[in-house]
Amino acid sequence: MMKKPETSKDAADKLVKNIRRKTRQTYSAEEKIRIVLAGLRGEESISVLCRREGIAESLYYSWSKEFLEAGKRRLSGDTARQATSLEVKDLRSEALALKECVADLTLENRLLKKSMTGAGEAQE
Repeated sequence: MMKKPETSKDAADKLVKNIRRKTRQTYSAEEKIRIVLAGLRGEESISVLCRREGIAESLYYSWSKEFLEAGKRRLSGDTARQATSLEVKDLRSEALALKECVADLTLENRLLKKSMTGAGEAQE
């Protein structure tokens, strides 16, 4: 398989694509909410809002849809959410501590039963 030689136009296109990828702006959840709420207020048109914020209208509408669906789920009582890795770590350590406590109590209970029955005969 012979690879065709890369032309200067292909190299330029690849360079421009990499620059765009690295300079793509990411928006925090707070910024997305601010933009969506500004659009929902209706003080200015969505196209003007998107032009001012530097986003595509399709991106605004997808954020708006996600925002409204999340509100709908919350109002309907579906409050399940993804746990953060810190929460998962804390829950795992708490579960381990509880398992150790149960093991200690079980061992202590068995020892007490053996001491009550005398020579270690099992009577349950």
